[in-house]
Amino acid sequence: MLFLGIVLSALCAYLMGSINSAIIVSQLYAKEDIRNYGSGNAGMTNILRTYGKFPAAFTAVGDFAKGALAVLIGRLLFYILGIGGTLDGGFIAGFFALLGHLFPIYFGFRGGKGVLTSAGVILVIHPLIFLLLAVITIPIIFISRIVSLGSIFAAVLFPILVFFFCGKSLNLDLLFAVLMAAIVIFMHRENIKRLLSGTENRFPKKKKNTAASSKTQKKK
Repeated sequence: MLFLGIVLSALCAYLMGSINSAIIVSQLYAKEDIRNYGSGNAGMTNILRTYGKFPAAFTAVGDFAKGALAVLIGRLLFYILGIGGTLDGGFIAGFFALLGHLFPIYFGFRGGKGVLTSAGVILVIHPLIFLLLAVITIPIIFISRIVSLGSIFAAVLFPILVFFFCGKSLNLDLLFAVLMAAIVIFMHRENIKRLLSGTENRFPKKKKNTAASSKTQKKK
């Protein structure tokens, strides 16, 4: 039953994670694919730069919610199968929801970088740590106006907080945190290069209304 629970949780979470809000919003809002504009990333920040605040808000809610919902579904499946005491199905579901977001089966396996989906996962699994991450990293984003800086900082900080709050030992919580953080940091490798060179894009002071205006900023 444990194997069945793992497979079902992983499959459901991956399919849910593959529902990429940025791509869907760009198609509904402008009948375009956000991956053809701006940074080319299917995420909230690129939606904000390309279409503005309201499409970005819908994208953020969608990507965040699917991470949280995937964890709840994973736990529910484990409970229904009577294996909830052997393993937290939320870990399985959270990981595969992130993979779905990064490599969505519905959109040619080209997705986003996983920050908001990871945040939704963390909210359900570690609510207190989620709150601490939000309190620490949100000011960094607004002061620096660099979304990637806050995202990378949060990814680095996540396993550190888990270590101190979850037993200060090598356990499933810590392994999960390290794995999630490593994936998010890896997906931001180009951002890290631009941060080091001082060329990373900053949070726009004014809304850019058209996709055409962002074409010139596309990163190769």
